[in-house]
Amino acid sequence: MNHYETVFILNPVLSDDQVKETVKKYEDFLVSKGAKMIAKEDWGLKKLAYPIQNKKSGFYHLFEYQIDGEVINPLEVEFRRDERFMRYLTVKLDKHAVAWAERRRVKLKEKA
Repeated sequence: MNHYETVFILNPVLSDDQVKETVKKYEDFLVSKGAKMIAKEDWGLKKLAYPIQNKKSGFYHLFEYQIDGEVINPLEVEFRRDERFMRYLTVKLDKHAVAWAERRRVKLKEKA
């Protein structure tokens, strides 16, 4: 099982309930395919560096999980089909990135 991190930006016109529903849908999709969810982060509504689909902001979310590599392509196909997604990026983490992500999570917990 490989370690992955996916960051995605949702359309800012969505309500809070729609954002939560979308995030839950894709979390359930990953879990149903055998993913082990390590971390989920809601970064909230942020201003974009440049307009995407004539929008100047978006809801940012991060998933960190372990899963077999063949599930990533179907996940990204679902992202492309869903009009609520403006952008997404999935990255396979190496051992150094996994250690860095762990340190980042610990720092976030200390701040909270």
